[in-house]
Amino acid sequence: MAIKLNLIGTLYRNKVYEYKTFMRSVVSFFEENPLFRWDWFPHIHSIKSRIKDPSHLEEKIKRKLKNGKNITADNLFSEVTDIAGVRVFYLHQGQFSVIHKEIMSRIGNDWKLFEEPKAYTWDPESEDFYKALHIKTEVNPRYYTSIHYVVMPNNETANICCEIQVRTLFEEIWWEIDHAINYPNPTNDIWCKEQLRVLSKLVGTWTRLADSIFRTHDEYLRIRKANKKRKDIRIKW
Repeated sequence: MAIKLNLIGTLYRNKVYEYKTFMRSVVSFFEENPLFRWDWFPHIHSIKSRIKDPSHLEEKIKRKLKNGKNITADNLFSEVTDIAGVRVFYLHQGQFSVIHKEIMSRIGNDWKLFEEPKAYTWDPESEDFYKALHIKTEVNPRYYTSIHYVVMPNNETANICCEIQVRTLFEEIWWEIDHAINYPNPTNDIWCKEQLRVLSKLVGTWTRLADSIFRTHDEYLRIRKANKKRKDIRIKW
């Protein structure tokens, strides 16, 4: 039997402490992990986290019920996997490989996956990049771009999830604009939809430009280091 909406608040209050506790441990992993900080430039720029407001949870369940999902009191917390959410932002694609590797290193230890990681992308080159990391890809109709992980505490009794979204700061700018006017209730303005799609294309261009800038800088540092080493050898002679 589908869940009665007046039960959602009670179920939420009984569970929210567990979600907050687990979410704080996920945030701590990203904030305190030295492997994200050791390089000359941090792999992670910033982090956001939130617990879904009960009114937003109710709205999401209404949408799911309207779309034919059978949400019950027993499966509520497995059907809605983003009650706890953490967003991780980085600047260029080279940083993502490190972030992904560290997330996956937790699987089987402190965490387990509720579902396989997924990269939302419309760009063929990005699709190839994610597939090389064994991340499945999907095109979102809104041209939303991000990588999603849904993790759980690695124990037999846990039935709570935390959704981790990993994306560039450029992609976050697009998300903020789209979220303000096109989500969860899509705009009916066809011109606005087209502009959001164009903006997503521009975000892809900006991300590639950032990647190029950092690759160029890394090459500059490599050449400078090699030249300094040769100079030191000549001085010794």
